[in-house]
Amino acid sequence: VQLQASGGGLVQPGGSLRLSCAASGLTLRYYATGWFRQAPGKEREGVSCISSDGNGYYSESVQGRFTISRDNDKNTVYLQMNDLKPEDTAVYFCATDILPFCSDVSGNGDGRNHWGKGTLVTVSS
Repeated sequence: VQLQASGGGLVQPGGSLRLSCAASGLTLRYYATGWFRQAPGKEREGVSCISSDGNGYYSESVQGRFTISRDNDKNTVYLQMNDLKPEDTAVYFCATDILPFCSDVSGNGDGRNHWGKGTLVTVSS
C-alpha cells in the first residue's frame, strides 16, 4: 500500500492550495481517510477526514475554509484549502483508517494504518 501526498507549496495569506492523496494497493472509498499536519515544534494534529460514505469532517481550526473530497475513479482524496493563514503552515500528511467512518478528527492520528509522506505547505507573504 502506498499513499502519495502532493500539492504543497508556498502561498500568500488568503491564497488557496489543493492537496492530493493518491493511493495504490488500497481502495480509498472503503476506508476513512484523514489529513493531518505537523508544524515545526508542534504536535501532529488532524484537520479533516472523509468517511467511506463521502461525508467530510473538519477540525475547528479549518472549518469553513477547507473542503475534503474523494474521486473514486482516481482513488484519490483531495483537500481544498482556501483563505490560508500563516498558522496553516505545516507538513501535511494523509492517512487511512481500518474503519470506514471517521473518529477523533482533530486527534494526532495514532493508530491510522497507512501513512503517506508529507507535503509542505508554507503560508507567508
